[in-house]
Amino acid sequence: MKRRNLQQMQQNQWKYKIIAFLLITCCLGSFVLMHMWHNRIKLQLLSREPKISFLFIARNRLSLDLVWDEFFQGAKEPLFSIFVHSRPGFVFSKATTKSAYFLGRQVSDSIQVDWGEASMIQAERILLQHALKDPLNQRFVFLSDSCIPLYNFSYIYDYIMSSSTSFVDSFADTKHGRYNPKMHPIVPVTSWRKGSQWTVLIRKHAEVIVEDEVVFPVFQLHCKRRSLPEFWRDKPFPADPSKEHNCIPDEHYVQTLLAHKGLEKEITRRPLTHSAWDLSASKDPERRGWHPLSYKFSDATAKLIQDIKAIDNIHYETENRREWCSSKGRPSACFLFARKFTRPAALRLINTALLNFQ
Repeated sequence: MKRRNLQQMQQNQWKYKIIAFLLITCCLGSFVLMHMWHNRIKLQLLSREPKISFLFIARNRLSLDLVWDEFFQGAKEPLFSIFVHSRPGFVFSKATTKSAYFLGRQVSDSIQVDWGEASMIQAERILLQHALKDPLNQRFVFLSDSCIPLYNFSYIYDYIMSSSTSFVDSFADTKHGRYNPKMHPIVPVTSWRKGSQWTVLIRKHAEVIVEDEVVFPVFQLHCKRRSLPEFWRDKPFPADPSKEHNCIPDEHYVQTLLAHKGLEKEITRRPLTHSAWDLSASKDPERRGWHPLSYKFSDATAKLIQDIKAIDNIHYETENRREWCSSKGRPSACFLFARKFTRPAALRLINTALLNFQ
């Protein structure tokens, strides 16, 4: 009996060893296959050229869609992708756009966006979430519905792809009236930055923005624009409006987040989108400089485009810093895009061949 039990135990041990060997072999085989599959996918991605993702934030339709249609006609379609954030329920169809490039390109989970509110940041994050699903999207360009490209696709693609940094207009905001002390200590004043929301991001920084669950909630709670007089009838009248914090979230969020994460050395601290600010344009000192100038039909001249293209440096008074513009290590024009153009102005530029994208 003991001998029989011993034989059974020995047989079982051999069975266990064989089973363990088979399991190890299967695991190693699976690992090798997965590694080979991963490398194959990686090689396939590397063999394909990276793309620029154009991210449009619009109220409804894109009034300058015909301008962008001509721009994209001069591009290799595999080298770009398009996403549009418009009001909830709006659909780009043949009835709402004359450009096939925008058909069905609106994101399905858009939200209502209000100027000067954190909803603008959320719209940016939604666009990035969609664009990041494609691993070939390596650069992310934010554009408004009044933006035009100044150069053809090939020039813009080479300019952006030749840089390993993000282009983020960012400077230290010395007017602490915009900074709410309630944001401390999560967002310290030492990280407080200001700039334009029309950024160009590398993939790493786009992922940082989408994954942020710390700084964004603080902005939602404590970064709010000053209440406007016409809305005081709907809200409690402020005791002293001049003492209200006047924080415009989309002018601070990306800049402050990247500074907070210690990533400022990885950005080129200037924008690629031109805006004209005229401090004397408004008679109301409270609203002076809130919005850039809009270019109308009469403004759309060769001199305007030449003057914008000729800008080769940007001066930041608050930091006593001058940012000279370069591409591929050589001096270059600062701007690839410009705003705010009305539809008549943009169409005039196209019809008079002042913008040539071919």
